Amino acid sequence: MGQSSSSARIAEELRREIAGLAAGSRLPSTRALVERFAASPVTVQHAVRALVREGLVESRPGAGTFVRRARPASRADLSWQTAALGAARAQGAVVGSTLQTPSDDVIALHSGYPVDDLLPVRAVQNALARAARTRSALDRPPASGLAELRSWFAEELAEATPATGSAPTAADVVVMPGGQSALSSVFRSLARPGDAIVMESPGYWGAIAAARQAGLEVVPVPRRPSPAPSTGHGWAAVDPVDLAETFERTRARLFYAMPHFANPTGTSWTEADATALLEVVRAHGAFLIEDDWAHDFALDAPVRPVATRDVDGHVVSVRSLTKSVSPAVRIAAVVARGAARSRILTDRVVDGLYVSGVLQTAALEVVSSPAWHPHLRRMREQLRTRRDALAGLVDELLPPGTLTSVPRGGLNLWLRLPDGVESTTYVEACARAGVLISPGPEWFPAEDPESHVRLNYSGPAPGRFEEAVRIMARELAGLQRLRER
Repeated sequence: MGQSSSSARIAEELRREIAGLAAGSRLPSTRALVERFAASPVTVQHAVRALVREGLVESRPGAGTFVRRARPASRADLSWQTAALGAARAQGAVVGSTLQTPSDDVIALHSGYPVDDLLPVRAVQNALARAARTRSALDRPPASGLAELRSWFAEELAEATPATGSAPTAADVVVMPGGQSALSSVFRSLARPGDAIVMESPGYWGAIAAARQAGLEVVPVPRRPSPAPSTGHGWAAVDPVDLAETFERTRARLFYAMPHFANPTGTSWTEADATALLEVVRAHGAFLIEDDWAHDFALDAPVRPVATRDVDGHVVSVRSLTKSVSPAVRIAAVVARGAARSRILTDRVVDGLYVSGVLQTAALEVVSSPAWHPHLRRMREQLRTRRDALAGLVDELLPPGTLTSVPRGGLNLWLRLPDGVESTTYVEACARAGVLISPGPEWFPAEDPESHVRLNYSGPAPGRFEEAVRIMARELAGLQRLRER
């Protein structure tokens, strides 16, 4: 047997003995171990050194080898950061429930992104592969984005602009790495820490978090509840009078809104709403930050962005392709004019210099392909079927009035829970039963005045919608029984 195998055998036997010894116990001397194992002194020394390296024993010159006392695991002291960083800028949940990664055994109605079945997966894969073989994989793109992609975004908006409007051009567009990044950049660029920003309530949790992270004071203005939710206009637009009073009270210069198929309510401004609210914005020398997130998800009503009514640069439009193309292709655009556009571009350069040329090239290929519009039609048909199925089940199996409206576009249903049922408790109960949904409080800059949850109908397994709603009905009934006791 070789020396290395002999020392390993000796070390293994000593390990077993050490496990039963108290800390500080003395191991036999080298001479005693040589005699015991019939091995050479060098072989025994190799075995003992292996135990020293493992931290099981320690050698004390002139005294011998002893079982090492267990030392407590080192724990870092990070408490100093509390004073160094000060209070957190963001309040509440910074990362919303929509970003949870579900396990395979749950029914996911919480997500914010359409499942692969609804997306042009093959087209995206091919476009990325081709883009990787072009100069865009090596060259630094312009800071404002590829000219062709900026032109595409501008033309999309120009097509909806009336003759009396002022159509945007490629020079008005800044390409961004996704809609969330675009909102953060716009908020930082057009306001200073401590400034107020007016937001619809309820509204998008990511915009609320981004504004707070930028140090802005979020001032909620409620959407007006509609007496006829079946028309699809439950939770209508902000009252122009409320908006004007809020501008005057706070001296805010930013108003963030989702005029079309708002997330989470699914409702839209009417033409009259858009006209009246834009006039208030103009009168107060303010900006409307129009989040056109659902532009590609118009199911039963067309989209006419408020930016198409703008002549003097009061509307800053944000449109993302991430949800309709692929979660991996984080490409969006900000359309702005004048000094506002200049400041947004500066922020983009300081924050990240430029957006990946590969992603820009791939996105442009997908959306400019002849297959893009047929894909959108198929996607909308599937979304319409999913929406109708889930809305019908909610109406059938949950208490009357739970569904606030049937949205005419977007990806979500907004549910009002019965009085006395707390949304977070209900969401947790559903999660334990295998259904993930989004709690209402995430979507309000202040408190949820009633109790709501959001369902997304663009996720996986639409065949399990009925199972999911039956579980939701069962858990809701259980909470109501507990309340009555």
